[in-house]
Amino acid sequence: MALTPPIQPMLAEARRQLPPAGALPGEMIMESKADGFRAILFARRGLVMLQSRQGSDLTGAFPDIAAAAADLGEEVVLDGELVVPYEGRLHFGELQRRARRRGPGALQAAAAHPAYLIVFDVLQSGGTELLVRPYRERRAALEDLFARDVLTAPFTLCPATTERATALDWLDPAWGAAGIEGVMVKGASQPYLPGKRAWIKVRARATSEAVIGAVTGTLTNPLTLLLGRYDTAGTLQLVARTTPLPTTARRDLARQLAPAGTEHPWSGRHFSAGWGTSTKLDHRPVAPDLVAEFIADTAVDSGRYRHPVRFVRVRAEMNPTQVPLFGERDDPAGRPGGPYEG
Repeated sequence: MALTPPIQPMLAEARRQLPPAGALPGEMIMESKADGFRAILFARRGLVMLQSRQGSDLTGAFPDIAAAAADLGEEVVLDGELVVPYEGRLHFGELQRRARRRGPGALQAAAAHPAYLIVFDVLQSGGTELLVRPYRERRAALEDLFARDVLTAPFTLCPATTERATALDWLDPAWGAAGIEGVMVKGASQPYLPGKRAWIKVRARATSEAVIGAVTGTLTNPLTLLLGRYDTAGTLQLVARTTPLPTTARRDLARQLAPAGTEHPWSGRHFSAGWGTSTKLDHRPVAPDLVAEFIADTAVDSGRYRHPVRFVRVRAEMNPTQVPLFGERDDPAGRPGGPYEG
């Protein structure tokens, strides 16, 4: 029977490092993880649909992908990552802008910034459903579709390896500048399990610094930190929010934080409680005198870390003027690099 939308995608459990051999059924196969939107594509006679991870219909926002799917010579259901290259990298901001447009605006956006689907799984090929097949067989079927030129641009095959050294290279933060945010780890013997977190995701991470500009909670019991960097005009810009602080870190910071004066650049400012939400975050500005070292993944949009970062320590030996400027990125050694493309 033909698979019909919506389908719950198979999911991954986040880990901080690559698992040991044998952690998943069969030999481990590792894929580079692109920074994009998860999407399942249905392409057969009478149905072309691009489904988001949550099950919504993205077809109208990506007419270039839909047109290519309609021209395929075989009926397929593909799982992959939608991406938009821009200025030398996979650009999440441009992808978001494209996802919001429909009609003539979507056509114009597709012409200006074409999208690609990085395909890492095939759930149905021809009249054969492949969900129960082991991943190694689904991968072989997917590679065959590319080898026979059934799938060509804007479809591209996700890189995969069984070599741990190659996967470790993909975790180098330098790949983050190109839009590769980590590694997906899959068991060669695994079937496709809709809605189950049976894969493993490891994000590339790097250490950097920013100024502590505000806290949630109170100065005597800070719950999270709001971190900033100065732009070229000397204005402190928000770049990240930390994950909840451990008890020991709260106590240590409570002894060092000082209340902000009325001249603080964030006095009266409103920040959202999460990426893409409109809920206001209750925060208290502090004197921007302390530099925090933090660990973050490589997902950065227009100078701001998309995901919460993990506080490591206060860098007492550093002055706030020594942290990278807003919009600068760090190389793997932690030194300021070039500006983010955004």
